[in-house]
Amino acid sequence: MKKYLYEADIYLPDFEKVDGSRWATVACDQFTSEREYWENADAYVGGSPSALRVILPEAYLDEAGKRIGKINSTMEEYLKDVLVCHKDTMIYLERVQSDGKVRRGIVGAVDLEEYDYSKGSQSLIRATEGTVLDRIPPRVAIRRDAQIELPHIMILIDDEQRSVIEPIAAKAAEYELAYDFDLMLGGGHATGRFIPAEDIKDINIALDELATSEQMLDKYGINCAPLLFAMGDGNHSLATAKALYEEIKAQIGAEAAKDHPARYALCEIVNLHDEALEFEPIYRVVFGVEPEKFVAELSDYAKRLCGAEEREQKIKYVYGETTGEIVIKTPECQLTVGSVQQFIDEYIKTHKGVEVDYIHGLNSTHTLAQKENAVGLTFDGMEKNQLFRTVICDGALPRKTFSMGHAEDKRYYIECRRIK
Repeated sequence: MKKYLYEADIYLPDFEKVDGSRWATVACDQFTSEREYWENADAYVGGSPSALRVILPEAYLDEAGKRIGKINSTMEEYLKDVLVCHKDTMIYLERVQSDGKVRRGIVGAVDLEEYDYSKGSQSLIRATEGTVLDRIPPRVAIRRDAQIELPHIMILIDDEQRSVIEPIAAKAAEYELAYDFDLMLGGGHATGRFIPAEDIKDINIALDELATSEQMLDKYGINCAPLLFAMGDGNHSLATAKALYEEIKAQIGAEAAKDHPARYALCEIVNLHDEALEFEPIYRVVFGVEPEKFVAELSDYAKRLCGAEEREQKIKYVYGETTGEIVIKTPECQLTVGSVQQFIDEYIKTHKGVEVDYIHGLNSTHTLAQKENAVGLTFDGMEKNQLFRTVICDGALPRKTFSMGHAEDKRYYIECRRIK
């Protein structure tokens, strides 16, 4: 039987000796403009062992050169004195979010040979948003000499029948406890349990049922290469793991790379249909424009589009006290946000000084649209059940298409895995 999610030697602290609330740390790509969050985390952790000491928050990415050496030496210290290896396992994770809802996932490893983040990819694991290639080299530099990886990668499966994760959830009370603690700074709670070997086998049997061309045709009406795993969070982290693995493979040869630990990446898989998983739209505010002319050009663009089918997409605009709506009758993109982003990208190319910002929430969008020479654009967000079909049809989504919950609800670093 083909494997899709792999057992891993998962390293965890001994949580009878280490405070889990100080160990677990939110994803490094959160609070990037709010160093005070990371300062508060630093103060809370103090001298306790913590994932905070072996990751680089992107708020400090400009200090990577000064920090990487200390991070790597701390990894080595933790491997000697803090981390305990749990062989060939996966972890079932229940995450209580800041809103009280419980999100369920399974932590295991994916094969980077099955992942391709390039445009037009037909791989089993695919990016859901465009990968910014310039973001990869500095992250590879961080990972290159690291002994361990800690994942904030969340990968989605489209499992409406709830055949993969939910049967594990039903048995979880019988499993050995891996950890159980509150997460720092309003992150909710995390409970992890080791999944026994016989149930790991059942996970891959269920995934195999999802990874067929027949499933693609049945669910999406498309005869295409199977898409099993769609990136939810951590797209650039998985791309970094892939880039480093390809670098190693070029150095040691494809045959030797088959058994190299860097071939795999630890992640959490989550069912797209988990009730706790919510998609929120990310709106646009464009600055440095003459609002009336900008709206007129957007309206002309909407009229010019000539997609294959007639299905309305509605874009609402606001500037100052003026509001209105533009309707695209035959869009070329599956999603309204795709149509909007396509227009903005082309507009910026031909209008100097124009900038765009990506905004969460209607109130914030309307507030920013009160500024001089600014226009806010809002639209219906992508429904969860549109994700896989859109990636199959359009490829990677426009950047900043959706957000999966608030920053505090992103994945926390808990589990580790050796990559050297």
